[in-house]
Amino acid sequence: MLRLALVFALSTAAFAADKPVVPEWAQPGSATHTQVAPPADFHRATTTFKTPIGVFDGQSDVGSAVVPGSASFDKATGAYTIVSAGYNVWYGRDEFRYLWKQMSGDVSLAADIAYPDPKGYDDRKAVLIIRQSLDDDSAEAIVALHGGGMVHLAQRPVTGARVKDLEFRVGGRGRPGGKSPDDLVPVIAKRIGIEKRGDEFALWISLEGEPMHQFGPPITLKLKAPFYVGIGFCSHLPDKADTAVLSNVVLENAAGKMK
Repeated sequence: MLRLALVFALSTAAFAADKPVVPEWAQPGSATHTQVAPPADFHRATTTFKTPIGVFDGQSDVGSAVVPGSASFDKATGAYTIVSAGYNVWYGRDEFRYLWKQMSGDVSLAADIAYPDPKGYDDRKAVLIIRQSLDDDSAEAIVALHGGGMVHLAQRPVTGARVKDLEFRVGGRGRPGGKSPDDLVPVIAKRIGIEKRGDEFALWISLEGEPMHQFGPPITLKLKAPFYVGIGFCSHLPDKADTAVLSNVVLENAAGKMK
């Protein structure tokens, strides 16, 4: 009996040791908790897989969330399915699964976005990102569609800086932004894009299937060539993965190619 008890205790301890440990600051916001920025010296090395996937050269778990991510590409439909945990793509560092290609010059990148699970966390983010490096605190320009419908254009102007953004809430039936009084179910599939023209980065969007158009003013950010261009996803839950599907991806090494 003593031997069985000892084996059980050791097994329990091993399980506890293997269980991901999530810092309190990384827990998502709730009625009783506010997510805050990580400590300035907190970093995790990015995990990278240099295996081509679709139009991208490789993929990475930027910031290596405690639950590893994954991604797949369906050649028949052109859809990328990205599975990722990660507390956020924000503050001074990021945690998300990133499919990337190294590029120089101007860029047009766009994708349709769908969340298969309509009950996922409201602040989960499917993202289109152009960033200087694969480090978790890289300078970057971001466009994102949140699970709750908000669209934003943001940047981390230099390594380690806090992200700053322009937020857009666009309401109405069939539009990014989610719910209106006569439309109680958020629209799931949307199309957004990011355009790099010199040092200017702009959000592009199609609200109801019309040709894509620039939405709001651009931001200015200086990146050195080559830089990384790609798509990604973050569940906004540090130890729980969710799924986003990005399809009809346009990636052109020129500005003005949105469609």
